[in-house]
Amino acid sequence: MAEAERDFDRRPDPDALLALADQERRGKLCVFLGAAPGVGKTYAMLGRARIAKAEGVDVVVGLVETHGRRETEALMSDLEVLPRRKVEYRGRTIEEFDIDGALARKPQLIIVDELAHTNAPDSRHPKRWQDIEELLDAGADVWTAMNVQHLESLADVVSNITGVAVRETVPDRVLQDASDVILVDITTAELLQRLKEGKVYVPETAKRAIQNFFTPRNLTALRELALRRTADRVDDQMLDFLRQDAIEGPWATSERLLVCVGADSSSQKVVRAAARLATGLNAPWVALYVEQPGHEEQDGGRVKQIHEALRLAERLGAQVERLSGTDLAGEVLKYARRENITQIVIGRSRQGVLGRLLRRSLTDEIMRRSEDVAIQVVVTEERAPGVAKRWFTLKVAEAWTGAVAAASSVAITVSIGHLLDRWLRLPDLAVIFLVPVVLCAARFGLASAIQAAVLSFFACDFFFIEPRYQLTIRDPSEFLALVVFLIVAFVTGMLASRVRQHSEFMRTRAQTAQSLFDFSRKLSAAANLDEVLWAAIVQMQKSLEARCVVALIPNDGELSLIAAWPPLDELNAGEMSAARWAFEKCEPAGSHTDTLPNLRFQFRPLATTRGVLAVAGVEIESPDQPISAQQEGILTSLLEQTAIAIDRSMLVGESVKAAALAENERLRTTLLSSLSHDLRTPLASIMGAVTSLRQLGDKLPQADRQDLLASIEEEAGRLSRFVNNLLEMSRIESGAVAPRRELIDVGDAVRGAIERARKAFPDLNASVSLAPNLPAIKGDVNLLSNVIFNLLDNAQKYGGGSAAVYARREGDDLVISVTDEGPGVKPADLERIFEKFYRSGRVDGRKAGTGLGLSISRGLVEAMGGTIVAQSPAARRRGTRILLRFPIPGQPERT
Repeated sequence: MAEAERDFDRRPDPDALLALADQERRGKLCVFLGAAPGVGKTYAMLGRARIAKAEGVDVVVGLVETHGRRETEALMSDLEVLPRRKVEYRGRTIEEFDIDGALARKPQLIIVDELAHTNAPDSRHPKRWQDIEELLDAGADVWTAMNVQHLESLADVVSNITGVAVRETVPDRVLQDASDVILVDITTAELLQRLKEGKVYVPETAKRAIQNFFTPRNLTALRELALRRTADRVDDQMLDFLRQDAIEGPWATSERLLVCVGADSSSQKVVRAAARLATGLNAPWVALYVEQPGHEEQDGGRVKQIHEALRLAERLGAQVERLSGTDLAGEVLKYARRENITQIVIGRSRQGVLGRLLRRSLTDEIMRRSEDVAIQVVVTEERAPGVAKRWFTLKVAEAWTGAVAAASSVAITVSIGHLLDRWLRLPDLAVIFLVPVVLCAARFGLASAIQAAVLSFFACDFFFIEPRYQLTIRDPSEFLALVVFLIVAFVTGMLASRVRQHSEFMRTRAQTAQSLFDFSRKLSAAANLDEVLWAAIVQMQKSLEARCVVALIPNDGELSLIAAWPPLDELNAGEMSAARWAFEKCEPAGSHTDTLPNLRFQFRPLATTRGVLAVAGVEIESPDQPISAQQEGILTSLLEQTAIAIDRSMLVGESVKAAALAENERLRTTLLSSLSHDLRTPLASIMGAVTSLRQLGDKLPQADRQDLLASIEEEAGRLSRFVNNLLEMSRIESGAVAPRRELIDVGDAVRGAIERARKAFPDLNASVSLAPNLPAIKGDVNLLSNVIFNLLDNAQKYGGGSAAVYARREGDDLVISVTDEGPGVKPADLERIFEKFYRSGRVDGRKAGTGLGLSISRGLVEAMGGTIVAQSPAARRRGTRILLRFPIPGQPERT
């Protein structure tokens, strides 16, 4: 048993095997990594490409920048080079990598240089590494080159070392996901010599580079970073191999990191530090932003900083989360415990003296309250905004309104205090000044409450403390009472302000919940897919206050614009490309994303477990600002509910189709069963009679020959009726039955049907009872006769060979009834017997007939404006009665 458990524990890591299977489906990425420009990355890459081509590999150069180096250009002479895409940018023409041409060429291996390059604004992707990701998804192998300074997590480190800001970066996950990383390295002295010889830059540029960036200290530091990062990559590969082969460790403990993102400019530095720490620990990590209700960021620049920090974390491989709550530290720690976070990374800015005295920082609060989670503090040089600045970051209009309210309420309180002092002679009136503080806090917020508290302090001293009308205090106890009053006023104002904020937060939450509830009711009432989409886009436009919301669904392999609010005729080519990208890749595209970010719409996929069902596009009110955390939460909820509703609508449609297919299959099976018996039986009788007549001929007595001929005639009539029934049913279903609408005598139709039935069924015992003076009805005498004949045929099969036909007038209707003496029909089957191919009775141990007679009868009766129903009289306990009702001319027809 123990050995079996050890074998079970030695299984290959499932996650490693899944990752390996995913790599097999995609193309392979090989990155030539260097410490600085000029080390020979492109030269080495092209040299290997020539060797691969000589070995029979289909090699294509998508884009290579030679920078005028003749040796590099010579290596490209024997390689196929794809044409570049020409783009107009700021009045000049630039050449970019043509990703569509590369995808159309479908090479086995493609060379795309400068991994960190930023594409022209109108390109499909902002960055070249995203172009390479698309090539890899298409199954092509890609070779590329980059310098270590362009790694996102090292950008700030390189800037501190070299003093040069790194503007073009590549997420670390691109290097981590690469199949191979080849380090191209030369010594610092050799690189400097190449610079002096003009092999890297032209002489003037090389001279400036040696003085600034290409110093021995900088190059040595960059070489160390490149070597370390390559060693980390090799270590990661080794761990993957060990996991795939189930080789026992020791393995690193399972760490999970959380980085807190704020609105300050140092957040990106904190995110990069967390990324480096997560890379070193081989641990997943989460970037979390918590927004306080009622304190949403109003400054566009700070909102943009939050968005950029979260996007940076996402590019570096983090899972991004947004939360909302009044207690920032509590929300962070609650999330950390719920998600099994082992380390929290948070920045710490320098606080002023006032800030340290009046308020504990978020970092200090998290460290104080954290018991089982390690805290990593990243110290930044940015000075934290002061307490007063954080308290009073209000709109100017709101600040003035609060100040006026504070002054007015204190003035009113002073007047009330004078009246109370004159009438009641109260010894201490300071307590009444708490009223304006509470009112201002509850109505206008903390800033107004503080102003009211300060004004109340001086007003109480000036008007009600001896000596009056002077800002002096005679008795020290009165001074102490005023100080205590000021402290109590501050605390009361803060508590009232918190109650106000909490009530506003709860009101907002209630409004959002009510809005989502109303939306869910609309979706549940939607009858089809169009109603679901229209309800969704109208709700999104209303909730997000968006300029426009559109919905697209796949139709014959292409996305089609189904709904738009406000109405929109069509999307342009770029917007359709972004929508297709969101649909195919199941990720956001368009505005404020990494794919076609310059568009006005941001497209989101509506996905369920069955895949992406549709795409929603949102044009936000302020294109320069990203979607806020509150809007993001609302949008996510709306998209999830809409996706579920679309899935439900499609499932309903599919279930209807499945039911129709099942019904068709049942009808087909029943029809084949009827054909197999009702054609084969008479044909067998006819063939037997014909064979007897042919073989025996004159040897048979005359009476026997007459019997055989009568049998042939009878079975041929049976076949004729069967075929006629099928043709009649087909005509009814196709709407080809057009009965004549002329006055007819019902008695003639009944007598004609009885006469036909007695010829066809000699054993049928049929009786007729016609009321005198029957009125004429509008219809077709032949069709009515056929209906009555079908009912008599049904009575002959199931009714024991007896049938009674009655015709009479009942009010404004003429009623014809056909009653048999059979076992009757169950109440549950009284309506089903009119369905096609439904047969309930048995004759000679089998189900009799084709099940078309009553169905045809209903079709013909309704075509003539009448109705037909079945009854099984309870008093008689036997028999079935079929009632036909036709309106007498001048009366409305039955429908």
